[in-house]
Amino acid sequence: MPMWQTYLQPTRLEEALDCIWEHKEQARIIAGGTDVLVELQRAVKPTTTLIDVSKLHELKYVREEHGEIVLGALATHNDVIMSELCRRDAAPLAQACWEVGAPPIRTRATIAGNLITASPANDTIAPLLALNARVILTHSHGERSIPLEHFYTGVRRTLLQPGEMLREIRFPCMSEQQRGLFIKLGLRRAQAISVINLALVITFDNEYVNEAQITLGCLAPTVVHARSSEIFLAGKRLTPEICREAALLAARDVNPIGDVRSSADYRLETLSTLLADGLQRLSAPQETPDWMRQPVSLETPWLEEADIAPLGEQIETTINGQAYQLCGAQQKTLLNALREDAGLTGAKEGCAEGECGACTVWLNGQAVMSCLVPAAQAHGATVTTIEGLARGEQLHPLQQAFIDHAAVQCGYCIPGMLMSGARLLAEYRRPSIEQIRTALSGNICRCTGYRKIWEAVQSVGEQQGDKEV
Repeated sequence: MPMWQTYLQPTRLEEALDCIWEHKEQARIIAGGTDVLVELQRAVKPTTTLIDVSKLHELKYVREEHGEIVLGALATHNDVIMSELCRRDAAPLAQACWEVGAPPIRTRATIAGNLITASPANDTIAPLLALNARVILTHSHGERSIPLEHFYTGVRRTLLQPGEMLREIRFPCMSEQQRGLFIKLGLRRAQAISVINLALVITFDNEYVNEAQITLGCLAPTVVHARSSEIFLAGKRLTPEICREAALLAARDVNPIGDVRSSADYRLETLSTLLADGLQRLSAPQETPDWMRQPVSLETPWLEEADIAPLGEQIETTINGQAYQLCGAQQKTLLNALREDAGLTGAKEGCAEGECGACTVWLNGQAVMSCLVPAAQAHGATVTTIEGLARGEQLHPLQQAFIDHAAVQCGYCIPGMLMSGARLLAEYRRPSIEQIRTALSGNICRCTGYRKIWEAVQSVGEQQGDKEV
């Protein structure tokens, strides 16, 4: 049973807005797909029609305008991470984006999509709320600007109306008097939904707090401000005692629940500990984290094809250097289209939810989890699968290294591991062990053989050094 019946792919904003207005509640908008396809797999908010806005390239930007940072609707978590502007002037947001999923999720997941999903556990909401963001909602007859603090009406509910789309996100650049931080507690280092998260933006007047913005996720039906703490901190120095007292006050402004990830009591205890620590860290200027100096994106620059024919009855794509016309694949994920229609079975399905990485392929130079990509997004694009990694009979250096280092056990995860690892080696010729671990953080080995896999990637980096890949 297909997850959707009709797939629409407008190529101009005006066309997209008309389409969204026409279908309203009868359709869902999709861009990166990392939330929408998971929900459709679980029969959450089912729909018969998808409106794909991923071809609206005019909405993919991160830029500064009149002292504000402006994110287009197609700006991804990777776009924020790789933006020097955001790392410098919106550090809490960049830090939050780094904590989302794993690199093959961040290549596609949009900030706008994270806001619209409206889960109180979503990582980018808290920093954008602390940064006083506003969202621009657009429809075919006009648009409106709404402060993010007024956008949420409950769990997974927003003011977005049928027929509207979120076109843009805007927020002030942080000033030299401000320091910011994002803190997340998850059950593992990557691919983890927050147990709690919090964002802090503190404005200083010399050593004293002029204003505090403290926002808390997973502690109420929506992301909320710690108003009691914010009021208490005004005019005070961030001494250890003041930080602890302010952190205890935050419990007044939350109403956590217990769920599969944590009890309510644990969330409250953790809140006071993490908030006190975060405030203390902001009492002095922070050093730039290592990941910010050379962040791993698992994507390389790609020139879009100039003139691509609109999507018709068949998907026209290039896979491993060969042209394909896939008929009847518009209702499938890219993973299923590759396996069932292109006959390329190297990419595997392990979870169908973007959790395991066994289905990783390259789409226009990005490592992506193909179980979360609608097949139609490969129209006019270039796909590389594990079958295309070698050059004829000559293995890719990483494939050979996996053999030399005995990095393969059952082999099920290996296609995804190789695709992520090879993409990293194209991005950084000699990656550090921490970069390797980050790059492979979205790939799960069921045999727990990570050490030899890391060593195989590291060995190729040591061999190629400064040479061209």
